[in-house]
Amino acid sequence: MPMPDTVFRRIARRLVTACAVGVLGSCAATALAGSYDDALDSARMGDAAELVELLNRGIDPNTVDPQGNTLLILAAREGQLEAVEALLKYRVRIDYRNPAGDSALMLAVLRGHDRVARVLLKGGAQVNHDGWGPLHYAAFEGREALLEPLLAAGADVNARAPNQATALMLAARNGHAGVVRRLLALPQTDLNALNEAGLSADAWATQNANTDLARLIQAERQRRGLPAPAMRIIIE
Repeated sequence: MPMPDTVFRRIARRLVTACAVGVLGSCAATALAGSYDDALDSARMGDAAELVELLNRGIDPNTVDPQGNTLLILAAREGQLEAVEALLKYRVRIDYRNPAGDSALMLAVLRGHDRVARVLLKGGAQVNHDGWGPLHYAAFEGREALLEPLLAAGADVNARAPNQATALMLAARNGHAGVVRRLLALPQTDLNALNEAGLSADAWATQNANTDLARLIQAERQRRGLPAPAMRIIIE
């Protein structure tokens, strides 16, 4: 029995509509994927204008790359000040930490992007949390210019890194005299803390041939009237 014309036309319309939806969906998916890649590239390369355009078109400001880095982390890591400033105007998770435990502020400090770090601090970036922190990175790398902003934001000078090192220990170990002197000037700095290997800041400095810094720490300990730290022997 031949199919009535009305039924045939109805089926034909449905087929056309389904095809159109499929094509549009494919185009939308392609466009979305393109926007995602463009957003990551804009953050890394510092193209703030394109980044803002993408955000205004609906890209999530907290988009992460395959390694778990947000747009803000990517921009901060590369020292892209304008991109960081643009992202901070949206609802970004400023304290988000990637799978390695690094925040945007931590990576800006680690790489010595002073202006970016200051902008993040002004935006309320957290300075104290578990694990490695911004002050640890500043001490480890000798980022003397960033000590004051971090301390002014409330960074805990005696916070412990996962290896139980304090900022003073890290600076002394790596020979950063300016950082050591600034930390020694803080009355709250613990001179007798021990790392996971049982070493104090001056012992770790001596172990790494930074004997001048070891003497500075010992002199400050004597000035404060403190006893030498108790030796802790690690037996494996």
